[in-house]
Amino acid sequence: MHYWKKINFEEQRQHITDALSKNIDYQKIITLGVPGSKLDGQVFYDQATFLKEAPFLQSIVQNPNHIGCHTLGDSEPYFAGTQEIEREVIKILAEDILKAESNSCDGYIATGGTEANIQACWMYRNLFIQEYNARLEEILLIASEDTHYSVHKASNLLQIDYLSIPVHMDDRSIIADELENLVAQAKQNGKKYAIVISNVGTTMFGSVDNPDDYAAVLAKHELIFKIHMDAAFGGFIYPIVQRQNNIGFDNPHVSSVTLDAHKMLQAPYGTGVFLARKGLIQYVLTKEAKYVNGMDITLSGSRSGANAIAVWMILQTYGPHGWLEKLNTLLYRTSVCCTDLNQLGIRYFRHPQMNIITIRASDMPGELAQEFGLVPDSHGDSSQWYKIVVMDHVQIDVLKQFTERLAAAKGSS
Repeated sequence: MHYWKKINFEEQRQHITDALSKNIDYQKIITLGVPGSKLDGQVFYDQATFLKEAPFLQSIVQNPNHIGCHTLGDSEPYFAGTQEIEREVIKILAEDILKAESNSCDGYIATGGTEANIQACWMYRNLFIQEYNARLEEILLIASEDTHYSVHKASNLLQIDYLSIPVHMDDRSIIADELENLVAQAKQNGKKYAIVISNVGTTMFGSVDNPDDYAAVLAKHELIFKIHMDAAFGGFIYPIVQRQNNIGFDNPHVSSVTLDAHKMLQAPYGTGVFLARKGLIQYVLTKEAKYVNGMDITLSGSRSGANAIAVWMILQTYGPHGWLEKLNTLLYRTSVCCTDLNQLGIRYFRHPQMNIITIRASDMPGELAQEFGLVPDSHGDSSQWYKIVVMDHVQIDVLKQFTERLAAAKGSS
């Protein structure tokens, strides 16, 4: 690990205070043209003494705008201090966790995984159009049937066709023959370019796709392609507990990655991450944003710098070893629950390096699922699965209560 270190709170506080001091102070510097300010002082009291010991809250009050992408080119100089913290976060994620070469990636803190996935599809669509004169009807968006619904949004917004690849019922892996046949048919129908969304922890199952499976089939059929890894859920767990993997930037087929800090990392909602290899993100440059100093190449435009500070604080509080220890605790709790389910003969899917357990609906009494807050794959009478996500608040005691109630229900049926 080159950048990810454990840092005590006092060092964090000082680092963030120094960064905020390099940002604009609207009360001390005359800035007539900036369409922003700190939070309204009559509503959000900014003189509270506790703010000095709460750097994240202090950053919210000061309200830095991180419009643009700060890993390349110029950026708005008014928020240079906290922009540097965002660059530190991008380096930790791209290089220390996802094994990118030094200074080989761009990225930014997005509003969430949905934005980051759409950003990737937008970027590759434009790349194909600008570099290959591709027509929209020649571009294909490919993902498994377990993929997040943001891919459907991307297909609709960008007006490119979506190809859903079936998966095996039991292990949620891509059905190789179906992938082969569907890609071959798509080529016959005039598709020449493919944008692939490969999953690292699907929303419902926590399953992990093999991006090389897509690459092999697309190369065989001579489609030009780019692969984006949707690691919105699994990005802060899978590559850390499974260091030998092919979902990061050391895999030449992987060009970009989504992460969601407001899931496993427990950052405030509205905190996602988009990462891409150098030379790609410029394809979504909005040239018309001439009043922005630097390049506006993000889908969201203006965004809070406080979110970047939150991610940085969480990562530096734990450090790589402390974070791994926390993840192993969650995985242990998950395994304990799975052992109990095995003893009851309950059918479920669980990826061994993930903290999601997805139970067959036919083995799960609906009343019990509702009582314990399990989430169905479809709200209504058509549910096939219910999932448990073992997050920080899900203690073994609660999991034991659930399996004991499940055993009682199974015994009385």
